Amino acid sequence: MFLGEYQHSLDAKGRVILPVKFRALLAAGCVLTPGQDNCLYVYPRERWEEVSELLIQSRISSSKARSFTRFWFSGSAEEEPDKQGRIHVPENLRTYAHLDREVAVLGVGQRIEIWDRERWAAKKTEGQVEYADLGESGPDLPI
Repeated sequence: MFLGEYQHSLDAKGRVILPVKFRALLAAGCVLTPGQDNCLYVYPRERWEEVSELLIQSRISSSKARSFTRFWFSGSAEEEPDKQGRIHVPENLRTYAHLDREVAVLGVGQRIEIWDRERWAAKKTEGQVEYADLGESGPDLPI
């Protein structure tokens, strides 16, 4: 399971170093894809295949499902961490997520998210307010 928040930088070649705690889970490779909120999702290859299978089985008669799967698959890239634990972030994904230099790498359960650090700071502040409000008016959560 991926947990935690880490601050890293993209190098001149568009690579980001992954936290040591994440590397073993990605040893067989990973897939980067556009995530919601203009961040990137990084899935271990095995999990990517599980999620993708669900999308493949979605109704092609739904224009929203077609649009989502088109965007999901066409924007994705397979990567393998190098010996230093770095993965290359392709230009199209760096552009999508507004990644320039400073990034936040987040463990989010079964996936990793990569954010522009400033965008993450703003989203985190927004999320803290939403998190506090969930206890007041949100769904019953098993926590």
